[in-house]
Amino acid sequence: MQLSQSKCSLKANEGRWIYIWVNSMKLYQALRHVDKFRTVFDFGGREVAHWFPGHMAKGLKQMRANLKSVDCIIEIHDARISFLLYYTIKQNPVFQDTLSAKPHLLILNKMDLADLSNKQVQILAAALAESHVSSILLKRRDDTCSLHRLLKLKKLQNKPRFNREEITNYCLMVIGVPNVGKSSLINSLRRTNLKKGRASRVGGEPGITKAVLTKIQVCERPIMYLLDTPGVLPPKIESVETGMKLALCGTILDHLVGEDIIADYLLYSLNRLGKFSYVDKYDLQEPSDDIQHVLKRIAVKLGKTQRVKAITGVGNVTITIPNYTAAAYDFIRAFRKGELGQVMLD
Repeated sequence: MQLSQSKCSLKANEGRWIYIWVNSMKLYQALRHVDKFRTVFDFGGREVAHWFPGHMAKGLKQMRANLKSVDCIIEIHDARISFLLYYTIKQNPVFQDTLSAKPHLLILNKMDLADLSNKQVQILAAALAESHVSSILLKRRDDTCSLHRLLKLKKLQNKPRFNREEITNYCLMVIGVPNVGKSSLINSLRRTNLKKGRASRVGGEPGITKAVLTKIQVCERPIMYLLDTPGVLPPKIESVETGMKLALCGTILDHLVGEDIIADYLLYSLNRLGKFSYVDKYDLQEPSDDIQHVLKRIAVKLGKTQRVKAITGVGNVTITIPNYTAAAYDFIRAFRKGELGQVMLD
């Protein structure tokens, strides 16, 4: 009996070792070409100057005009792009003189999409140390925010109000880059505190809010209003790559940059970070550095094809080919939804 059990145990151990060996070989085969992947992305002479809509300048002027009536500034950022923590603060002349005199809350949104490994947390901590904000809140996409969680009301009420001492209500301005979740936050606060529906338009692309809106009430005691604002970017983007990171997170309209180049930069970024979950998601045999190959596989898997006319020696014929644009669109959206893993782009 003991001999039989020993044989079974031996076979089980042998089976485990075979399983480990097979999977190790699969991993080796899958990653055997990774060391030959691109280490630098070719942006093809692109410029960031033409990526940004003209309404931002108008929005900045409106925000400057409203700053005197604001008691606190809430700044929202996408947690996957930590460099933006101090870009808007340090480089935007509209806020440089005002932030030091008013409470300033920083919200890192979409924390559930960010890679919080030790290395990335160190980068994030260094960025936060330079931001000089009053307080910081980490927020997942599905978090509902009560006002008391968002703000320490007593701390806010004890702050000097300068020209607003005689006014009993409070006004907060929500700022941040486009499509980062400003309007969603306002609507969430309104639902949580007032049990009312949304008051600010939201959408899956940047540029939904194009002007500073009227005050939106989000609390009864004390009476508190929020100002929704259009997304603004720093006056000067340091590089095309910085702009591409913004585009990848949905801050810039896709068609201004090009879905094909955004998808290629996404593939480059995932490979550079060692994030290969796209292989399983789209049934690839191994990681690839060829965006055309990846998009073809995505199109085939999802049935995204298009019929086009081709000129042949026997006349025009209609053929079916992969729809690369639709495949690129799906690839980008999968990343933005967190379906390709947690990522920190810095």
